Amino acid sequence: MQKKLLSGLFWVLLLNLLIKPFWILGIEVGVQNAVAVAEYGFYFAIFNIAYIFNILLDMGITNFNTRNIAQHPRLIDKHLGSILSIKVLLLGLYLMVTFAAGLLQGYGSRQFYLLAFLSFNQFLNSLILYLRSNFEGLLLFKWDSVVSILDRVVMIVICGALLWLPGHPTFRIEWFVYAQTAAYLLTAMIALGVLLRKVHWHGLRFSKPFTLAILKQSLPFALLVLLMASYNRIDPILLSKLLPEDAGNYYSGIYAGAFRLLDALTMVAYLVSVPLLPILSRMTKQSQRPDPELAPTTRWVTSLMLVYSITAAVVCSSLDMQLMDLFYREHAEEYAAVFGILVFGIIPISMSYVYGTLLTAAGRLRQLNMLAAITLVINVGINLFFIPRCNAVGSAYASLVAQSFMAAAQIGVAMRIFNIRPDVRYILKIGFFTLLIVGFSLLTPEMAWWVKVLTAMLLAMVAAQVLGLISVKEIVTTLRQRD
Repeated sequence: MQKKLLSGLFWVLLLNLLIKPFWILGIEVGVQNAVAVAEYGFYFAIFNIAYIFNILLDMGITNFNTRNIAQHPRLIDKHLGSILSIKVLLLGLYLMVTFAAGLLQGYGSRQFYLLAFLSFNQFLNSLILYLRSNFEGLLLFKWDSVVSILDRVVMIVICGALLWLPGHPTFRIEWFVYAQTAAYLLTAMIALGVLLRKVHWHGLRFSKPFTLAILKQSLPFALLVLLMASYNRIDPILLSKLLPEDAGNYYSGIYAGAFRLLDALTMVAYLVSVPLLPILSRMTKQSQRPDPELAPTTRWVTSLMLVYSITAAVVCSSLDMQLMDLFYREHAEEYAAVFGILVFGIIPISMSYVYGTLLTAAGRLRQLNMLAAITLVINVGINLFFIPRCNAVGSAYASLVAQSFMAAAQIGVAMRIFNIRPDVRYILKIGFFTLLIVGFSLLTPEMAWWVKVLTAMLLAMVAAQVLGLISVKEIVTTLRQRD
């Protein structure tokens, strides 16, 4: 199983790290630079409404399906056509709820126009994620990796042409939305075509008993995704509502700009969790006799994520002004003030991707939902207090505190359930590693950003190897093992 995990990580990280940084830092930053900050904030607030309610398009089916197919691969032939029928029905429910939310928000005609396209895009994206869950459950990580970047490749081509080829009028935010629609539609068609060649297709079939049974089993997953999406994405919505309209759109745009780089950095942790969920699902299939590889696999992934996230958080925070000045034409100081706080969220977010995935694989949805609900209350409470006083900086603090609580609570629950005892030596090693990276950042304040990043990466790899946090020899030995 460790070889399967390493192989899956290799493909998903390779392809995504080639494409998605350019998408986030090239295309998305290019779009925000091409339109006004307030205009992008206008789009971002509407996008988050569509994003938060997208769980209604899925109802937890994707996460449930990944775990279920990983444990029972033969069920895919029976479930595929029926689940696709369910997702078409869920589209109607989703559209009613999102447009009702738009009415409550007091949206005008332009806002509803964007909301309609963004809602359809969320449906296509949800469909792609469901199709990918089948690849993941079958451990077809190469195909999953290709599909995971295909939509971004298409959007890079379309948006790149609109942004940089001569002869075009001023870029409009609507073009960005249209490009998403085209890319998602093409990717969904290709993913479905590939999957149909891997399974026995019986056509679309709707069965009321099957639908009720699937929704009953997937609802805890749905609630978890809704709660997590809420505490991750509610900040710009609160900014736009708790501040006067012009200031709300402006600071929502500032938060979006700072959040974008954090989003790019946390992509690594998310990509690690993609093959991790089906692997851990198979390891925890028989809870009476836990897989002996479970503890060492979890420890290895934890070390990988801590080495990466601590290095990224400390170094990027020390380069906040340089990085924001590099990516954005204006308002670099405002972006940097938010980013310098927000970026430390990569550490708890990375831990949540590890231990949240472990608890999900083990079916511990009740505990996860309780923790996510508490996290949402913490996030909203801090935002309500700090936004009127500190604007987007207050939202950054709220996000960091909420994410830290969620990660610590998940680690505590996982340690109790799986009887994992704290390892003092391991904690001391992590502490020493952190001090080393902090010391390096403090002693190199004038170093060029790209030199500092490359040097920090080299230092982190060497330190992790010397401290025994990550063993290159062990990784190579595992990859050489026969299946």
